[in-house]
Amino acid sequence: MTKVVLLGPQRHVPTVRSALDDLGVDGPVAVVTAGWEEREREVGELSEHLGCETRNLKLFSRSEKALDKDPELLDALRALNDRMRTLQEHYRLRLAHTMGAVRELVARRGAQEGALLEEEIEHALGAVHVLDQHHTRRTADALGTFDERYKPTERESIGRARGKVKRDLSPCAALLVAGGHVAVLATRLRLFVIDQLIEERPVVAWSAGAMAVTDQIVLFHDSPPQGRGFAEVLTDGMGLCPHLVALPHARHRLLLDDPSRVSVMARRFQPASCLALDERSRATWDGKRWTLGAGTRWLGPDGTLHEEAVPA
Repeated sequence: MTKVVLLGPQRHVPTVRSALDDLGVDGPVAVVTAGWEEREREVGELSEHLGCETRNLKLFSRSEKALDKDPELLDALRALNDRMRTLQEHYRLRLAHTMGAVRELVARRGAQEGALLEEEIEHALGAVHVLDQHHTRRTADALGTFDERYKPTERESIGRARGKVKRDLSPCAALLVAGGHVAVLATRLRLFVIDQLIEERPVVAWSAGAMAVTDQIVLFHDSPPQGRGFAEVLTDGMGLCPHLVALPHARHRLLLDDPSRVSVMARRFQPASCLALDERSRATWDGKRWTLGAGTRWLGPDGTLHEEAVPA
């Protein structure tokens, strides 16, 4: 069973080394930095922090080179990305209305407290949950159709590149998944089917990497520069640690001092738990349960933040 450790942002307070030490990792480690795109090779600072051999799997550059040699697959992937963007736009349009209703109902609590209003809020959240599930199915169907038709890992260029990834990963004692652009990262992890190459190695992930290894990738920001902030499902993740929504940089992206917003976020994604991953945060999945590091918090449906064990 693969152990997974989710960490908070690493830029200012790096904690990957201590996580590896607690896992008993001794030896070289592999790192995925595809979310950094063209900056993928810039792992010097991370290597210095780790103090051990670091093998960069170079998923972004390897996929770019492989796709250049397979124009048919490249065109198909572009068409898939266009379809995924269109699905996201349609979902976002519907989400604005369903979440808008939730926000309006929650705003009435002061003047219209009581069971009647709470029932309406619960029903409105149910409508959002149904929409989230619908979007998840639509994106999964699009990805599944692409895989079935084009079978990327069976094609020569991707197959050869994946073989090199497997070779580089082979001597490594752990896999690290860094942050960056979450959609780019998730696409590369999926293209190379990295989850089938991990075997029993522990995985340590942070920022967008933490989002990418969970069941479901959720984009979120309560106060974006433009428009109203509604969390939105993007697509399925690697599924290495189930029933969890990873929320990196939660202090900066969520209004955690607003119990109503915390409650809505937590209730919307139940039975999954929403985990706030800030600096020094750590959550470890052993295949059966989560263990939280000191100060690591999850969002409760009651609108408060909890530091005890994440609900199973």
